Amino acid sequence: MTMCTTAAALAAAVVIFAVAPTAAAAQDRSTDQVIRFHQSRVAADPDDPLAHNRLAAAYVQKARETGDLSYYGLAEKAATRSLTLLSRGRPAAVAAALLAAVHLARHEFSTALARARQAAEMDPSEPTVHAIAGDALIELGEYEAAAQAYARIAGLDGPQGADSRLAYLQFLKGDPRGAIAGMQRAVALVSSASQRGEPTAWARAQLGDLSFYIGDLAAAERAFAGALAAAPGYHRAQAGLARVRAAQGRDREAVELYQKALAVIPLPEYAAALGDVHAHAGRSAEANKQYALVEYIGRLSALNQVVYNRELALFYADHGRRLSEALDLARRELDVRRDVYTWDVLAWTLHQNGRTTEAAAAMADALKLGTRDARLLFHAGMIYKAAGDPDRARDYLGQALALNPRFHPLQAETAARTLAELKRGNDGQGRRP
Repeated sequence: MTMCTTAAALAAAVVIFAVAPTAAAAQDRSTDQVIRFHQSRVAADPDDPLAHNRLAAAYVQKARETGDLSYYGLAEKAATRSLTLLSRGRPAAVAAALLAAVHLARHEFSTALARARQAAEMDPSEPTVHAIAGDALIELGEYEAAAQAYARIAGLDGPQGADSRLAYLQFLKGDPRGAIAGMQRAVALVSSASQRGEPTAWARAQLGDLSFYIGDLAAAERAFAGALAAAPGYHRAQAGLARVRAAQGRDREAVELYQKALAVIPLPEYAAALGDVHAHAGRSAEANKQYALVEYIGRLSALNQVVYNRELALFYADHGRRLSEALDLARRELDVRRDVYTWDVLAWTLHQNGRTTEAAAAMADALKLGTRDARLLFHAGMIYKAAGDPDRARDYLGQALALNPRFHPLQAETAARTLAELKRGNDGQGRRP
């Protein structure tokens, strides 16, 4: 799983507080059963805005679980119908928040922010609107404004706090251990409501990701195992555990886990990661099959070509493919998304296109928060090496490897080899008279 995708996932967990099924028995239903239940309620009373809201929320949850983006279109229709029935008050605010969640999932971040602010005007006591506003602001690179939006949740009643979102902000600002502590609080909170289900599995999987980023493979393994216990077959946990297994040198298990994750939802980052495991093992034919799948998924539909722009740009840059197109994709992404990871992908694609001066300038924006992510630091090291700044290159490559020496099946080895070359060059210069 690429860091840039995980970063978005960390920020974009949308929980709709006010639209859960009212019947106690619904708590144990599958999402499909909840959808059918609320479809029947809408059919029985097409003018019930609450029924439309609950159906929209169920569609959003189904999209989260399956990765099937078409469910967001169904959620949009149901929430829009609710807004035509009500224009003010809490149900209207929830409907607007659901529409904001749909826009967020489609990477229409400015529209998502506008919808969330509209919802806040309708009912500022609804926590979800502030959560979604903060998520959109994160993607737009407005970090202090995002923190303010999340802070508003703390003073409101509701079953979920802002711990996971604030944890992500701490990670971005260079405090991964503080982020882990915050995510542990989020796990405890969601687990106190239910030990099972996708929300609990999601929180545990994000804890696993954060643990992996600091190289604590044992803690990452425990967190991903906990996510799978909460939701057997959960694709994020399977892919996360696959990444741990690859870092442990257990390639066969990594392959099996990535295959299971892809069987649930064919995300391009899963296919790319599986291809990299195969490539590391010298299985070039198998690797190329997965790399072809990455491109297929990224181009499958018009929506995919928006949602997966950044992933496709990073994939091309990582593998030396379609480099001009990679740069175009990265620039298009920057038009709508200005977080540090979009700047990082732009810097990396510029570097791979031989535009070193521009790459270094973009990398400065990627590094501005002090984010402690080995892949970002690796990119910085390689860019500064190309820019003729060996001291900074050694520093960033050393930081990447100190943080997690197995951060990527292929790039960690490149980082170690390049760092060794830089150190030898430095030693040689030191011996000259």
